[in-house]
Order: sequence, then C-alpha cells, then structure tokens
Amino acid sequence: MKTFLDFFPILLFVGAYKFYDIYVGTAVLMGATVLQMAVIYGMDRKLQVMHKITLVLILGFGAMTLALHDDRFIKWKPTVLYTVMGIALAVAVWGLKKNFLKLLLGSQLELPDSIWHKLNVAWIVYTLFMAAINAYVVLYYSTETWVNFKLWGYVFPLVFIIGQGLYISPYLKGDEASQDKPAP
Repeated sequence: MKTFLDFFPILLFVGAYKFYDIYVGTAVLMGATVLQMAVIYGMDRKLQVMHKITLVLILGFGAMTLALHDDRFIKWKPTVLYTVMGIALAVAVWGLKKNFLKLLLGSQLELPDSIWHKLNVAWIVYTLFMAAINAYVVLYYSTETWVNFKLWGYVFPLVFIIGQGLYISPYLKGDEASQDKPAP
C-alpha cells in the first residue's frame, strides 16, 4: 500500500499527460499529491518535512505552470527539490556538523557514526546527481521525453535505495555479526 501511495501521483500525472496534455497532467499531479498527503497524514497523524516540502513545491511550481501556461516550471521542480535537499544535507554535515539522516532515522536505525556520515554523503551525491540528470533532460529533450523520464527514471531511486539497504544491512539490529563488525 505504501509503495503504491508513493507512485500514485506520478502514475496519474503520466496518464493525464498521455491522454490530454502537460497542463491537465500538472493539475492532476497537484490534486493527487494533496490526496496522497491527506492519506499519509491520516495514517501517520503527521507529515514528514520532506512531504511538506514536496507538497509546497508541487503546488507552487504547478500553480505557476498553470497560471503562466508554461511547462518549464513543473519540469524544473525536481531539479529545485533535489538541489535544495543536496545543499541542505551538505551544509548540515559539513557546516553545522549535524547529520540530518541520523536525526531523522536514528530512532529507527542504530548505526555507527561513520556509517551515518557515509550515508549522508551518499544522499548528497545522489540528490545532486538526480538534480543534474533532470536538468539535462529538461534542457535537451522534449516534454514527452521528460514525462517518460519521470516515469522510467524511478529506476534511479530504486537502485539507490536497494544499494543503501544492502550497505547498511550488516549493521541492523538482530544481526549478531553486526556487533562484531568494525565500521569501514
């Protein structure tokens, strides 16, 4: 259910784009994201910071896309989101000496500080890579290609999340070997 909920807005966006156009797709994306956040709030009784940022950016960039009838706004939204995430993580870890990933997930995962640091750096690289690849597709390809990239480009986060899971799996609770394993 949670996985379907994550993909729900993008699937509706792509469908609306394919049957109508980018503007109908954008309006559908905005409505689907509001519905998605309402369901998440109903389940968890709260929205994570990332949910709030995503909602604000989709509604803001979507509104500009519709009001100005210019699809560049919705196409640049992912680049802005990923860039802001990457910069925030970098400033936190190297400027403020805080690890936001550990602050957000530390109650769910018990990992050595060196692993938290490596995960944070991996997220910085990943978000900046995603920002760059979205910008590249926006600049050099058609809207049709960008929409297809939005759908099939989900392979990048899936690969990243699986790789991250494999990396931290030796350190997860319940794995006796993790207690003897030194941090790489």
